[in-house]
Amino acid sequence: MHDVVVIGNVGIDTNVYLPGQEIDFTVEANFTENVDCIGQAGGYASRTYANLGYATAFIGAIGEDAAGRWIRETFAREQINLEGIFIDPAGTSRSINFMYPDGRRKNFYDGKSHMTLQPPLAECQRILQGARLAHFNIPNWARQLLPLARQKHVPVAVDLQDVIDLHDPYRQDFIEQADFIFFSAANQADPAAVVAALLQRRPQAVVISGMGEKGAMLGTSAQGIQTFPPFSLAEPVIDTNGAGDSLAAGFLSAYVLDGLPLTEAVLRGQVAARHCCTQRGSSDHLIDRELLGRYLNG
Repeated sequence: MHDVVVIGNVGIDTNVYLPGQEIDFTVEANFTENVDCIGQAGGYASRTYANLGYATAFIGAIGEDAAGRWIRETFAREQINLEGIFIDPAGTSRSINFMYPDGRRKNFYDGKSHMTLQPPLAECQRILQGARLAHFNIPNWARQLLPLARQKHVPVAVDLQDVIDLHDPYRQDFIEQADFIFFSAANQADPAAVVAALLQRRPQAVVISGMGEKGAMLGTSAQGIQTFPPFSLAEPVIDTNGAGDSLAAGFLSAYVLDGLPLTEAVLRGQVAARHCCTQRGSSDHLIDRELLGRYLNG
């Protein structure tokens, strides 16, 4: 039995660190620092839960290639259950992230076959049995697992990522099945309207928006919408990859798995996210329980 089953995409991120604020398109070549790491939403979330000490399983696709072997070996070393991994014949998914000096990014994502893959439903159903939490990212194939989690009475958390339009047909299945809904406010001047709309559709849900340097927003039907200031660290923000995944994993592990109050869970999510932003081109040093305790205790 697992504390959490993470369902989503994992792959290799190539972070391209720009020396200045923009790419110089007037020349053919730009000199950058290019760093590969295990990333994407499923990679960051799985590794965060495992680092925090929770029994973690992962369901997702990788290729039969060097990148896939890197992921398998890393997950096995970190005791992330691999039984839900299946093969994408197109290979392991990739991301290219142009990284600015202040930590901002511009992502170019190659999800390989995620629109057409068929997950092994019987195996997925077995893995979900008895889990305390199902943490969904939104590859197309993952929507097939939503009813399986519901049948097993597993709480469903969904990260909608960078929402532009809540009426986007792609995200509707995920919204309608979620007990916990996360989204990035990167494309929203004021995420409160999105939080309110989500609560109107899912009154029983808990909604959390990551707002970057502006903090985080929490919405529930009972308590309304609350805004939380950012968690401050001395270390600068140098890389925002994985921050939203860390926010979700930190919150959910605190609230669902440890039974802490909502506001304390938000704080733990923010701490996990802020620490993630101090890690340059790596998911190898995400927050753990000892470091979380040190941050919380000053």
